[in-house]
Amino acid sequence: MKKKIDYDIWSKDELIKEIKRIKETTYGLVWHRDLPEEKIDILINPDARTPSEMFPNEMAGKPFPVLKEVKTKAIETDKNKPTNILIEGDNYHSLAVLNFTHEEAVDLIYIDPPYNTGHDDFIYTDKIKSEYVKTDDPFRHSKWLSFMEKRLKLAKNLLKKDGVIFISIDDNEQAQLKLLCDEIFGSDNFIGEFIWQKQGNDNKSIFSGTNTFRNDHEFVMIYARESQSLKFDRPEEDATFQNDYGNVDNDSRGNWMSAELGKSDKRSLPHGKNYFTLKSPTGVEWTRQWHYSENEIQDLIKDNRIYFGQNGDLVPRIKKFLSDKVQKVPSSLLLKQGSTKVGIEEITKIFDGQRPFDYPKPVELIKYILQLHLNKSATILDFFAGSGTTGQAVLQLNKEDGGNRKFILCTNNENNICTEVCYPRITKVIKGYKNINGEKIDGFGGNLKYFTAYDFIEAKETDRNKRKLVNESTEMLCIKESAFELVQGADDFKIFRNHDKYLGIIFHEDSISDYKKAIKKITGHFNTYTFSMTDDPHKEEFADVSDKVTLCAIPEVILKVYREIFKE
Repeated sequence: MKKKIDYDIWSKDELIKEIKRIKETTYGLVWHRDLPEEKIDILINPDARTPSEMFPNEMAGKPFPVLKEVKTKAIETDKNKPTNILIEGDNYHSLAVLNFTHEEAVDLIYIDPPYNTGHDDFIYTDKIKSEYVKTDDPFRHSKWLSFMEKRLKLAKNLLKKDGVIFISIDDNEQAQLKLLCDEIFGSDNFIGEFIWQKQGNDNKSIFSGTNTFRNDHEFVMIYARESQSLKFDRPEEDATFQNDYGNVDNDSRGNWMSAELGKSDKRSLPHGKNYFTLKSPTGVEWTRQWHYSENEIQDLIKDNRIYFGQNGDLVPRIKKFLSDKVQKVPSSLLLKQGSTKVGIEEITKIFDGQRPFDYPKPVELIKYILQLHLNKSATILDFFAGSGTTGQAVLQLNKEDGGNRKFILCTNNENNICTEVCYPRITKVIKGYKNINGEKIDGFGGNLKYFTAYDFIEAKETDRNKRKLVNESTEMLCIKESAFELVQGADDFKIFRNHDKYLGIIFHEDSISDYKKAIKKITGHFNTYTFSMTDDPHKEEFADVSDKVTLCAIPEVILKVYREIFKE
């Protein structure tokens, strides 16, 4: 039995400190409260940075990550389509870079993080010697929460005001994740939670489950950046409940069922919208509020979309055909959005019958989530990309509905997951491939840039380090401006283009004059990043081309972001 804490003998300062510590422990991890304070800080305080928790590069004083493009892995099928991004590296470092390139620029995030089952599925990667977290680890939940908290905080910064994040999770950390997300995103921004039927309806479980019942479901938790700004679409679905359909008037368009055309007499307001008298072809009249205007109803009558009964004396109702697509308010139960079995089948078809990844999510589930967002040109982020299902879902959905969405995938290369699974999968679904039977499968088309996040710059702000960061920043600036086509590549400056949009990077102040001569020959506006030891982008030197340029000082514009993330 635990010894009860005697607060009567505590000093005033000790009591104040204890109250403050309790208030800051917002995750429900009260079972660790009797541990030494320094251990609690290490485990659950995101700002407690100790040598045992830092990344190796941070230990070496180089916390500032930079990206390197692997040009041999670039894919381009259509210059008019958006450029998708794949980043290989620890997702914490990738998110740090994205905090510069994509602050408040992402429409939708979907992630499928490790579920922390205790069965070799979660490595606490922030440690120098990484190892799987086991079921009997007394800090199992604390490690997972610390790992997730750092990443979710960085991810929140990337969401637009009307952005939304979807997180797949199972019972192992569902309760803890809810508390963590309430803290990070705010409980008012909790939209809801899908319950996804992962097993399908074949009654053949591929999971052991328990002796009591089989585990048929997972959760998809949903949080908005600002709930008042978020608006969900209503994805079209095939009409269901066929037994409700008939064809009593032998309509040539097939079976139909009727739906309410207006409010009842009791609910109708004489001065409300669309309050008028509707007359049937046989002269029977109904006066009430209708769901459509008079002109719209007359058009529906001409199109034989309103049913007045066989004798023309029934309350009129609108005809909904079985062949119609119907829009439904999204249900919290996802019963038809693929299954784990389908996800496995999808990836094995792409990899010649081999199964290179355990339990990938099905494309249909991710497509359904993407369709909830109104923007068909949305930027989609998955920073636990795994086998690349999110990338395939984006490309496939664009092909189906003519959308212009683009994805950013981030994954490490543990067990070669990025180089041997994620990248090859995306390559195949873009370009097309032959399946195990030798049949040609057409690709969806698209463009891809491949980057690694393994290089770092020292944190100490010396002139040498600043110049080095500028020299290593080209890829980051190209991503930020979505400009990848090299127009001019001089030693001291570079110019990139994305359609009629230009990016200029000036690596040395003394090349400003040459840069200005170059842009004067080109029609268009230039977002220009100029090297400066301070935050001055040399505005006075651009006075004669001020109408052609928007100026930023580098590396200061990058350092401002990194200083906030990698606080000492």
